[in-house]
Amino acid sequence: MTPSESTLATLCTAAALPEPDALAAMNHVLIVLAPGASEAGNIPDHPLLQATLARRRLDPDELDSEPVSANTASGALRVWLMLDPEKSTFDNQTLLRDGLAVLLDEEPAGIDVLIVADAGERAWMAGLAAYVALANGAPLPSRKQKDAPQPLESLRIWGVDAEPRNALGLAEGNLLARTLTALPPNALTPAVYRSRIAALAGELGWQVEEFDLPRLQAMGAGAFVSVAQGSELADAAIVRVSLIPPAAQGRVALVGKGICFDTGGHNLKSADAMIGMHEDMAGSAVVLGILLAATRLELPLRIDAWLALANNDLSPRASRQGDVVQALNGTTIEIVHTDAEGRLVLADALALAARDEPDLIVDFGTLTYTMIQALGCRYSGFFASSDTLAEHALKAGVASGERMCRFPMDADYDDALDSEIADVCQCSLDDDAPDHIHAALLLSRFVGDLPWLHVDLSAASCEDGLGAIATDQTGFGVAWGLRLLQAWAGPN
Repeated sequence: MTPSESTLATLCTAAALPEPDALAAMNHVLIVLAPGASEAGNIPDHPLLQATLARRRLDPDELDSEPVSANTASGALRVWLMLDPEKSTFDNQTLLRDGLAVLLDEEPAGIDVLIVADAGERAWMAGLAAYVALANGAPLPSRKQKDAPQPLESLRIWGVDAEPRNALGLAEGNLLARTLTALPPNALTPAVYRSRIAALAGELGWQVEEFDLPRLQAMGAGAFVSVAQGSELADAAIVRVSLIPPAAQGRVALVGKGICFDTGGHNLKSADAMIGMHEDMAGSAVVLGILLAATRLELPLRIDAWLALANNDLSPRASRQGDVVQALNGTTIEIVHTDAEGRLVLADALALAARDEPDLIVDFGTLTYTMIQALGCRYSGFFASSDTLAEHALKAGVASGERMCRFPMDADYDDALDSEIADVCQCSLDDDAPDHIHAALLLSRFVGDLPWLHVDLSAASCEDGLGAIATDQTGFGVAWGLRLLQAWAGPN
């Protein structure tokens, strides 16, 4: 996967709003208003807006919760909405997604976004609008022979002095994560994934180190190997991808679960439960998306991304219930359920990441169904090694529009993982077991005392989209992770 395979629209800006003649020539226009601006005479196509509101019996202030659209006399399409700084980032992004969907449904070559606001409000409004338009204007991979969606080619933001650079890098990172997650399982095997990562690294200047299966076996990474050994292809690996900027102000490790297809192993999933299991690598895709965005924005952090890439297949060599494996840090684990493989591949990836003693470790994975039962798909849950770190995570969720909920991992939950034959059980089969909490407690054994966040991506997929993103694959975690790292790095 290289950035050129799935490209964003060309973005440009103009400091002033267009003159009437120029506006009249535009076919697809989003007009973004500030609160109280809906009655101002300088609103582009103001008479059409007033007539539309009157026809629909809407108050102008309702534009902050529902976009309105109308066609000009020449047939051009106009959409108006109002962004409110008092509302959450999530709500403003959702409104923008709905408004832009009206325009994008016509598959235009270009969209013009007009920002009508005071000077102090234009930058953040333009940034949100640019991110939502760019991210949704690029279609995800499709194998359709007919009626394949057409990408947005150009986006012009009017009324702002500077290009919203942060939005461009963020949209590209989110698009990369969703593109990888949307690929069918025969198009993204672990081997193919590794070659795509190498291509990305070559284009972006990342350093790459591969820990393939023979190397991991020799190192004693028995937790990862226990999952990977069931695959006939033996193409699994833990891949380390490093962004090393000059004069880095800190070091962060990002760890991603990359199960390219999850059959469940000997505890085989049912047919309906296996649908979508090619998306079980979403955690690794999020990590790559964050890395790409951080590269584009020249974040002053060294970032080591650890991607645990494997299939969870069923074969005579696959692990069985009752097997005991030894992880890289020496911990012995009793396998209780072969469909709880994600925590095993993450265990050894976390142990590798912890050897460098980074300032922060963050791991991502579509790990447990109980997290989806707890939150649905509109939030993701996380666990933190300290209250201070949890506060950072929550603030990043509010600011990014990717909402996060903290879960506990108190020591008494750990009793359910006691094993009679190993240091710890992989999971518990109790009907009322909080599996997302048990998974976090297991993973905590592999990070030591380092600052650590564990993100269980219950919002990786959400039917009809979520927040800024209109596709079922949300790329959730890229915007949150970038905002977290920007705050962690401090002022540039």
